[in-house]
Amino acid sequence: MQIIIPVDGTDEKLSKITSRFELKKWALVEYHQGAVVSTKFFDDRADIGVGIVEFAILKSKFESYMDLMEEGIMTLVVRDEQSIEDIIEAFGFKELDEIGL
Repeated sequence: MQIIIPVDGTDEKLSKITSRFELKKWALVEYHQGAVVSTKFFDDRADIGVGIVEFAILKSKFESYMDLMEEGIMTLVVRDEQSIEDIIEAFGFKELDEIGL
């Protein structure tokens, strides 16, 4: 499963989620059977080049997300999580909110 997150840097441990307006990179997290397989960083979402991105995780429910939904990407929002590790842990425990709620 492929998950994208807008982040403020390229360090898997230190990067924090940021708004789409302020993002420096897109983190692409490959998640399989409850564990992170890999994390890669891209300047532009168009450069990701994987088959299907299943989920996008955003910082706020007030962000622009319609383009993601139109591409068939389920969009979720963090509660208080900031780091990629915390976000993916919350994802695994289904502790992220759907964007429309």
